[in-house]
Amino acid sequence: MLKKLLAVALMSLSMLSVSWAAVDVNTADHAALETLSGIGPKRSKVIVEERTKNGPYKDAADFKARVPGIGDKTLAKLESAGLTFGKAAAAPAAAKKDAKDPKKK
Repeated sequence: MLKKLLAVALMSLSMLSVSWAAVDVNTADHAALETLSGIGPKRSKVIVEERTKNGPYKDAADFKARVPGIGDKTLAKLESAGLTFGKAAAAPAAAKKDAKDPKKK
C-alpha cells in the first residue's frame, strides 16, 4: 500500500515538473505551446499563424493585443505556467523585402 502511494506521489510530481518548463512564444512549435495549461490545438494554431504572418511577439502586451481571447487573467495564468517572451527577432516580411531589393544590402 505504501509503495502504491509513493508511486502515485512521484508520478504526480513528475507531471508538475513539465509545467514548470519555460516555453518561449517566439520559438515554440504547436506541441510545445500545448504543454501549457490554457493552450490547446486551436489557440496554438492562432499563436503560430499570427507569429508567422506578423513577426515575433515583442512582449506580453503585444501578445495579448495580437492573440484573440487573451486577457489579463489568461496572460497571467500562461506566464505562471511558463510562457516567456524571448528576444524578438526581425519580422519575416522585412527580411523577405530586403532580400528582394539588391540596393538594401
